[in-house]
Amino acid sequence: MLATMLVTLAVAAMIALGLWQLLDRRPQKLAFLQQLAANPTRPAIPFPARADERLLFRRATGRCGPPVTIRLAGAGAAGFRAIATCGGGATPMMAQLGTTRDPNAHPVWGGGMVAGYIGHAPSGQSLIGAALHPQPTRLMLIAATPVAGLAANPAPDLESVPNNHLAYAVQWFLFAGVAVVIYILALRRKGPPSK
Repeated sequence: MLATMLVTLAVAAMIALGLWQLLDRRPQKLAFLQQLAANPTRPAIPFPARADERLLFRRATGRCGPPVTIRLAGAGAAGFRAIATCGGGATPMMAQLGTTRDPNAHPVWGGGMVAGYIGHAPSGQSLIGAALHPQPTRLMLIAATPVAGLAANPAPDLESVPNNHLAYAVQWFLFAGVAVVIYILALRRKGPPSK
């Protein structure tokens, strides 16, 4: 009896989580993606002082004081991204200056105005580290015109924003189904109650 109650509660919780992903989180994400799709056509803004993901892909400008560092970060098929951590400006920011296929490149840039669009800054955390100690979202300005010696940055890509809520819902429903099947098989294996 206790086992039946626990399995019933667990299955109900899994179904509730699946419905939450399907009926609440997924519509929210679709509305968010619609907003992001419209952002590149909106007027340019100064790079924001505080991270706000609703501004992703929005055209922006910012002054980058003499860079504290310029580092290379992996960028998949594009090679490596040259990312400057800017100093001396009113708003601390990071700017992606361009891309290179050379892992030993040392871009040189003295700072100045950057115009482009707002994107996610790399966190540098491992998946496990992000799960255990999540850091706040950081944004950076992705330059429309690369610094000399670097290739152009890719255009804003809506596909880079994960939209997994339908898959999460299906996953929770499958977990619930598997739990029911396992429980039924366990009852059958146990056999009829002895008299």
